[in-house]
Amino acid sequence: MTATITVPTAPSRRRWDALHTLLGGRAVPWVVGLFATLVSLIGIGTPSYWGDEAASVLAAERPLPVMFGMIGHIDAVHGLYYAFLHVWTGAFGTAEAVTRFPSAVGVGLAAAGTVVLARALFTPAIGITAGLVFAVIPQVTRMGAETRSYALGMAAVVWLTVWFVSLVRRRSTSRRSWALFAVASAASMYLFLYLAMLLLVHATWMVLQRPGRRVMRAWGWSLVGALVLGAPIVIAGIAQREQIAFLGRRDYATPESVLVGQWFQTPAFAVLAWLLIVLAPIGVLVVRRSSRQRRALAMIAVWALAPTALLIIGNTLVTPMYNLRYVTFCVPAVAIMMALGLRTIVDVLPKRVDRTVATAAGVALVLALATPVLVEQRGPFAKDDGSDLRQTAEVVQAHASPGDAVVFDQSVKPSRKSRLAIDLYPQAFAGLDDVALETSYRDRPELWDLAAPLADIHDRLIGHDTVWVVEGSSTSPDVADLEALGYRVEQRIPVNRSIVFELVRS
Repeated sequence: MTATITVPTAPSRRRWDALHTLLGGRAVPWVVGLFATLVSLIGIGTPSYWGDEAASVLAAERPLPVMFGMIGHIDAVHGLYYAFLHVWTGAFGTAEAVTRFPSAVGVGLAAAGTVVLARALFTPAIGITAGLVFAVIPQVTRMGAETRSYALGMAAVVWLTVWFVSLVRRRSTSRRSWALFAVASAASMYLFLYLAMLLLVHATWMVLQRPGRRVMRAWGWSLVGALVLGAPIVIAGIAQREQIAFLGRRDYATPESVLVGQWFQTPAFAVLAWLLIVLAPIGVLVVRRSSRQRRALAMIAVWALAPTALLIIGNTLVTPMYNLRYVTFCVPAVAIMMALGLRTIVDVLPKRVDRTVATAAGVALVLALATPVLVEQRGPFAKDDGSDLRQTAEVVQAHASPGDAVVFDQSVKPSRKSRLAIDLYPQAFAGLDDVALETSYRDRPELWDLAAPLADIHDRLIGHDTVWVVEGSSTSPDVADLEALGYRVEQRIPVNRSIVFELVRS
């Protein structure tokens, strides 16, 4: 007698299959994108502006002819973003939350694209895992609350790659499609020059897929078109390379920067992230042994790791070019590799372990390690090791009276000068006499105001019995200079890294 045994489907397997079906829905990437945007919006207006954000806001605020004159010889690589921000701030103002909001949206778009891309290259489950992980990676939450172009750059590279993978897989030879792709690729370079390295990533995919001679030819012409259209910004970036010469005086290109700072920011998060990244190829090559996923992993690995390697090599052998923020566009690939690593762990767990629960636990662990970083990023002095420009402006506004003079420290680098407070928060200084101002940033093709040294403008202090001095240290040469003119320190108000002095003359 032969017995037929029916093995019931385990509840965990049914839940996993249901999740697979759910993740195939078109709405899921946008739900994950919304989650990522909401995470980045947490406390988005709390930190004060800092120097790089000041460059964005002040560039956007000036009249367009002056702005175009400025980017003609400095910051051309951010010109497209400045033009966008000019329109945005003209409509909505320049409050921190307002100017950072597009970056939070950019993070959401990048998260949605990460889900779509990882789902297409691997599986729906890996897609949603990658999107959720991406949303909380510290560099993502940092750039999601930054008035710079990096978050929008992440969105651009992800969706360009989604488009590219689709074209290759469909073996498209449409001239129109590839021409539009060339235009979009070139436009991304104008958003941020280093996004040109994405072409190397796409070349890797093309070589691995071998879609046929006609597709290769169509892509080749598209590549040429992108390079031709992007040539002006490349030339401008090379011509203006002196603006990042300061990188040669900063010790950015270190193992700590690469392994911790540029994406993960804390050692605890970095250890977990790199463990998952290392496990990604083990899962694809050893556990699952999927040739399709092997090719996809190769492209993702090139995207995640090659730009950093190229910048470090160029930084060492050619000219200063590495900064931790410059490889932000690699984070979507990093998130996908972390998701693959998590999947590797889940794959080797005993069969009795619920795969869905195990995956959720892994994502929860990533979120738990990211939460303290997010809280720190949203503190009032979170930017640039303690930028306090807004808080300084509030102190002056609370204590100064109309007709008083105000003087700012000029002994530090431009992006840290306390003078930025009066440009970013002018309402706090209403009625005060900015005695050192020579030419406003609004009227000159440079990033910052032109101001005279205090020693050269003593005559402008005539008639001012009270002078407010905003300094970066307690041993201020400006305070000593004013004391020599007969002023005395009435009060000294520490802010964070700045100090506000009130000097009074009898």
